[in-house]
Amino acid sequence: MPHAVTDAGPAGRAPAARIVTIDAIRGFAVCGILVMNIVSMGMPVYAYVDPHYYGGATGMDLFAWAAAYVLVDGKLRALFTMLFGASLLLITDAAEDRTPGPARTHYARIFWLFLFGMLHAWFVWYGDILVDYAIAGAIAFFARRWDKGAIGFAAFCLIGFSLAHSLVEYHDMQLLRSLANAPHPPALAVREWDKVLAQTLPLPDTVAQEVNLYRGGFADVFRMRAMTTQDYQTVYLPIGMPETLGFVLLGMLFYRLDFWSGGWSRRAYARTIVAGAVTIPAYLPLVRAIEAHHFDPAFLPLAEVVTLLLRPFLALAYAAAIILAVQSGTARWLTARLAAAGRMAFSNYLGTSLIMTTIFYGYGLGLFGQLHRAQLYWLVIGQWLLILGWSPWWLRHFRYGPFEWAWRSLSRGRLVRFRQAIAS
Repeated sequence: MPHAVTDAGPAGRAPAARIVTIDAIRGFAVCGILVMNIVSMGMPVYAYVDPHYYGGATGMDLFAWAAAYVLVDGKLRALFTMLFGASLLLITDAAEDRTPGPARTHYARIFWLFLFGMLHAWFVWYGDILVDYAIAGAIAFFARRWDKGAIGFAAFCLIGFSLAHSLVEYHDMQLLRSLANAPHPPALAVREWDKVLAQTLPLPDTVAQEVNLYRGGFADVFRMRAMTTQDYQTVYLPIGMPETLGFVLLGMLFYRLDFWSGGWSRRAYARTIVAGAVTIPAYLPLVRAIEAHHFDPAFLPLAEVVTLLLRPFLALAYAAAIILAVQSGTARWLTARLAAAGRMAFSNYLGTSLIMTTIFYGYGLGLFGQLHRAQLYWLVIGQWLLILGWSPWWLRHFRYGPFEWAWRSLSRGRLVRFRQAIAS
């Protein structure tokens, strides 16, 4: 049965039920996504892809990359994205019999989410996901009344399109490299391949410029971040939108199937966990292949195809394990804290960016580029402890996280009640 608690609604409205399993999964996702984000926050941008680029690629540093690649990379983002799709339906369904109605409720939230995301991307950290969600959410709203088969088919097509794009990119990169290294290479092929190498090889001047700017003052940091943000939002965001939208729809589908609320049998959730667990050994030869190809940019699109095929299974396995833990009461001390963190996921996501960039950038502690990859995870553990500690404490005093309160107030066009938290 779904596990829910009552969250008193605004005056004149019936109380809304919070689904504890969704909150706990969201809390897990907002903590887990930092495992990958921390690399982009504390090191030059391409270190996220290739540990040889910066931060160490031997011993514990290589192990840290491999473990994160197998267990986290893409999976927690997929889980977070699916939960956004589930929340879209949760909120719009609740608004059906209310004023101003689901469309106005949804698009007011989306508008302010987009604005929060743009401020986050340009003034805090370029790796923002909120703008992606705002755009995907604006589109996905039109699928909310589709039947489950139509939602599933659309999700399959969109994720399939991303797979096809990576295969085409793999083919094109292989062809470009062959042409550029031919005995009499075309000048255009040489120029394009040199551009690829300029982005992926740890050229000393390029690395030094990025490190020095992020260790500088606010103006220096903004200059470096603005270049990356512009590239991300004009090039990589459109390329990645089909995948993002596909996982939003997949989250909507599993919401309609009662997966997130704990409506499946224990056996079905156990099977979901097994299906995800068996993908882990499949990653091991892929990790060896990536290392054998020395993180060749012409090979990595093929690796992305494999990971995208496996990604949903492990993401859903994580969710299923948390649902079973909530239902059985196992590690209640942890699941309760995860649920509190999930209720404040917006504040925890933005708060993590503010804390970590202050630690790394020059207007704060200036630690950008000074830690090895494995050392970054001490900061991750510290941030987890902070999130799991402050979230339940905050909710004992306030109804919402600070950014949730601001988002809700702006979306409704009035200040909503902030204090007097509910008991969970």
